[in-house]
Amino acid sequence: MRERYLPASTLSGLLGEWADGTGPAYRVLAERLRLLIADGRIMPGSRLPSERELTDALGVSRTTVASAYRELRDSGYLMSRRGSGSVTALPSKVMPELGRHHAPGIDAEGLYDFTCAAPSAIPGISTAVASAAAELPVHLTTPGYHPQGLPVLREEIAAAYEERGLPTSPDQIIVTAGALAATSIAVRAITQIGDRVLTESPTHPNSVDAIRRSGCRVVAVPMSPGGWDLPLLEATIRQTAPRAAWMVVDFQNPTGWLMSAADRQRLALAFARSRTTAIVDETLFELSLDGQEMPPPFASYDPDGVITVGSVSKSFWGGLRVGWMRVPEALVARVLDARASMDLGTPVLEQLVVAGLLRQRSTLLPERRAELARRRDALADAVSLELPSWRFRLPSGGLSLWCELPEPVGSSLVGVAQRNGVLLVAGSRFSPDGGLESFIRLPFTLDTDALREGVRRLAESYGDPGTPTRRTGAMIA
Repeated sequence: MRERYLPASTLSGLLGEWADGTGPAYRVLAERLRLLIADGRIMPGSRLPSERELTDALGVSRTTVASAYRELRDSGYLMSRRGSGSVTALPSKVMPELGRHHAPGIDAEGLYDFTCAAPSAIPGISTAVASAAAELPVHLTTPGYHPQGLPVLREEIAAAYEERGLPTSPDQIIVTAGALAATSIAVRAITQIGDRVLTESPTHPNSVDAIRRSGCRVVAVPMSPGGWDLPLLEATIRQTAPRAAWMVVDFQNPTGWLMSAADRQRLALAFARSRTTAIVDETLFELSLDGQEMPPPFASYDPDGVITVGSVSKSFWGGLRVGWMRVPEALVARVLDARASMDLGTPVLEQLVVAGLLRQRSTLLPERRAELARRRDALADAVSLELPSWRFRLPSGGLSLWCELPEPVGSSLVGVAQRNGVLLVAGSRFSPDGGLESFIRLPFTLDTDALREGVRRLAESYGDPGTPTRRTGAMIA
């Protein structure tokens, strides 16, 4: 397999203001490179520029770069290959980017896993499965392929949109294997290679990866401390004319912000003017934790120009792997054509299960919300007590706290915390363009005792000599 070459100019940009660190220059440079490799921003197997090339790009001495490379080789983060130069690697004792490939609750048994913002199954799943199994025999006489989804499930989903004031026909619903699959299909249907797709920063990293794997260019618009920066979004839409946009407007992951009705209307108008198709992920819509009235669906402001993505992964259980799209009628055939090259439908039994759960959502979801609110408050109290220098805003819904640290040490904290039994994902993973090293996302999906103990261990990790920090600042309640 041929290594991926990382030009000196690109590496220099990733390093940023690395020279601001304390200690010998070569050691500061080595540590910054180590963090980039451990965090996945420099992929294992990447070929770094030669010592001379990096020396010229950084404006430092050849000795500084040579010594930094030697430090990385000694610690297992760099290998020398004949004909390839210096190639990045991960030492056997380092896990690659926690939260991306392990199974939470199984591979991480005995650890305090803050990598996955998804709760365990809601009570009632087993009963719903048993009921669905009784309905299954009538479907066994068919081939079992339903590219658009079972009619009974599509009717339930359409009815839910109708209840929220968004007229929807079952023919506009396409059932998928989760929200990420829906996003991938939608992007493939409405874009071509090289098209621009606008999104927020920070945002859900797997969805950004899916957009890029479709050959599109991601245009990331930074969120402000108060949520979405509408003037900046509007200016970016005018300047870049994105073919599509992927947004999370209901308890945005990871920040927890909820977009107001007025801002939805304003942003929908901006998309319509630029003929940008908005793909809006409503996976977290059902998780309103403070009893507030929810704004209308984003598609209410442009029913013919918005694809809405939904899922039961956060509200009922991720193990069901059932999501959907509400698609404008004019796009249904195009989306189904795109879907045909990826899969031929969602499992029938799971669709029957979800149809039954949706019929009972008014009785099942209140307890889900109440339990998550208890866990949110327990986590917030624990962070305030154990990590008083961390800043966060208490979200009114969703599944996580977005914590700002006094220093940009997120990636180094991940490694230290793992040694103390706590699994984290650095804030930089949520940035399409890098950065956000001063942030950590903490989901409140563990039980309250585990949340408290996990934060206690996290505080010990934060105070570890291996994590350079300054315990200053104030928490935002």
